[in-house]
Amino acid sequence: MGNCSSLALPKWRSHLQNNSLVSIDESGTHDGIKTIPIQKACEFTTNSVLCVCIITWNMNGKMSVEDITKLVRSNRKFDLLVVGLQEAPKCDVSQVLQETMADTHILLGQKSMQSLQMLLFGSKSSEKFIRAHERKVEKRNSEFQHISRSLFSKYGIPYAQSAAITVWLGDLNYRVGGISSIPARKMIEENHQSKLRGRDQLLQEAEKGEVFNGYYEGTLSFKPTYKYDVGSSIYDTSHKIRVPSWTDRVLFKVDHSSGLDAVLSSYESLDCVRSSDHKPVKAHLCLKVRNEDD
Repeated sequence: MGNCSSLALPKWRSHLQNNSLVSIDESGTHDGIKTIPIQKACEFTTNSVLCVCIITWNMNGKMSVEDITKLVRSNRKFDLLVVGLQEAPKCDVSQVLQETMADTHILLGQKSMQSLQMLLFGSKSSEKFIRAHERKVEKRNSEFQHISRSLFSKYGIPYAQSAAITVWLGDLNYRVGGISSIPARKMIEENHQSKLRGRDQLLQEAEKGEVFNGYYEGTLSFKPTYKYDVGSSIYDTSHKIRVPSWTDRVLFKVDHSSGLDAVLSSYESLDCVRSSDHKPVKAHLCLKVRNEDD
């Protein structure tokens, strides 16, 4: 099951010209999910609205303090951290993350629904700005419910249209189809996993216009994130020998009228995390407002 998160920012006017920045074009028409390149250097400066690190991980019901700390132990040059967990264990994952992030970031909010968890961290300097709007929490809850119920509707949904940027993250459970496990694994072993992208069911369904129309995603340059033998980086050796698949994804959409640009500076899996049969996926988005004269 997938997690979703929406981030609504004020709308500024802008003209988008740089190919490394993305936004929805004026026509509003798209064919599926648009794959965008990675811009290695994140513009983490005062000109950025904010930089957001987004992590999704299906924990397979297992708790590993070591692996949780690996999620965020390096490169914390971001304003916000969004962590979406699926099949999370009943123990307090948020406490471990808070202790790990204590020197740079604080927990701003969290939400749970059975084994799904969503946690939002902000830099310590951002606390005074975010807490000034605590009284609007019910309105945000209402907006979230509308977005989560109707984001994929083919009809105009005011809540979905009003968000400057919308992010979907989670174990979306789409598979690599039309190929058996052994040849797929051979391609991955030879570092030719790019040949499997055309068989990715999510990209295929999006191209048909069924889901995620007009969304952006980084290139799937990392190895498929499911299914691994727990405690290793070896693909499934059970009798099912499942075909490796990119089930865990981060996608985003930027409203063209918001004046907001998004730079994707990384999109990767964390192979060093081995306590689950899924690998976590991490994306880093830099969001900025362009001047009218740009």
